[in-house]
Amino acid sequence: MKRTFKFISSIIAAAVLCVSAGFAQVSSSVAEQAYKLMESTDDVLAYHGDYSATITLQIQKPGKPDKTLKYKIYERTDKDLMTIVQLFPEADKGVGYLRDGDNIWSYDPISRKFTHSSLKDALGDSDVNIDDVNQSDTHWRDNYTVTGFKEEVLGKYPVYVVTLTAKTSKPTYNKSVYYIRKDVPLTLKEEDFSGSGRLMRTILLPKYTKVPAGYVPTQIILKDELNPGENTQQNISDLTFDALPNKIFTKAYLEGLN
Repeated sequence: MKRTFKFISSIIAAAVLCVSAGFAQVSSSVAEQAYKLMESTDDVLAYHGDYSATITLQIQKPGKPDKTLKYKIYERTDKDLMTIVQLFPEADKGVGYLRDGDNIWSYDPISRKFTHSSLKDALGDSDVNIDDVNQSDTHWRDNYTVTGFKEEVLGKYPVYVVTLTAKTSKPTYNKSVYYIRKDVPLTLKEEDFSGSGRLMRTILLPKYTKVPAGYVPTQIILKDELNPGENTQQNISDLTFDALPNKIFTKAYLEGLN
């Protein structure tokens, strides 16, 4: 998170590779330092092995009533298995997502049909993507080239600023910039850019909670930079790290909920 609980558009691989090649790369030693730092942002979080949590999304869009979505997420991080079930609103209760490795399916409880989906799909009407809430252990090295690394101060925190440019089609955004605390490797801010360099989305992580297994970003704010005033606030609750039954990560489980 997985920062995230970072949650759910297509980019053509050749186009991404072409755009990525236009960015200057840093030295191999600096790139290695940056990769290790990004990996440490995953390691310091509590999401390892099996866990479950409730994710509440509060969506604000100018001129529209505020909307609340609620999901239950189950993940087995060492096997790239994930199940997400919508809990609220009632009209969408039972809508689900299932991940097994690189395969993603969305489930419609009304038609009782599964549709092959993508990590870049959004959760409901929010600014949260599936890949915001699930990442493999090697996703930084596999999918990104380090194109910037420096030190700054963000608010009261000295931070490292790491710029990553996509080298595969898997990332939702062509370039992302991460602001990471120097004392504890917690991401405080993320900026996501299009291939043309336009800022698309800003993520703020103002609140972390320390639990025995590590840190949990219990409040995340996602701002749609293309639509001023549009944002999604993500709150995490009911977090557990108990072993999960294998059946939870199956299509039959989603079908059996309704």
